[in-house]
Amino acid sequence: MQHLLFTHSILRWAILLFGIWTLLNAITGVFGNRKYSPTDNKINLFFMIGCDIQLVLGLILYFNNGWFDMLKNSTKDVMKDAGMRFFAMEHFLMMLIVWLLVHVGRSMVKRADTDAKKHKKSLIYFGIAILLILAMIPWPFRSTDIARDWLPKL
Repeated sequence: MQHLLFTHSILRWAILLFGIWTLLNAITGVFGNRKYSPTDNKINLFFMIGCDIQLVLGLILYFNNGWFDMLKNSTKDVMKDAGMRFFAMEHFLMMLIVWLLVHVGRSMVKRADTDAKKHKKSLIYFGIAILLILAMIPWPFRSTDIARDWLPKL
């Protein structure tokens, strides 16, 4: 399970890089009146695939590390403890919302009929997703019961 947590922690950096790249492309597309290119589409796709892989890893960790069982068996205790609440509820639910935003956003971008609309929808949906990701990552500067290292140890 430790290898899975290591992979989940490392993959956040790839997702952040693709997410930021996606946002930069959307910003230059919106404000630079640039065509929506196949490269833009691929970057969005890689961001979505990264989120998909991260979700699968996260779900495996969530159900195998006992977070779900703790929540199911003693919800009051989980809700009283900030660290347990973060991983059992907040991180889990917000990252599910991120995953939904990325998928809905990608679908909306594909359906948009102009390049400007594609860039604008990319900026909105993926921008909100990146903000939520940044808010829900257990950064080292968070409280000690939530914080994780910048780079995980195996």
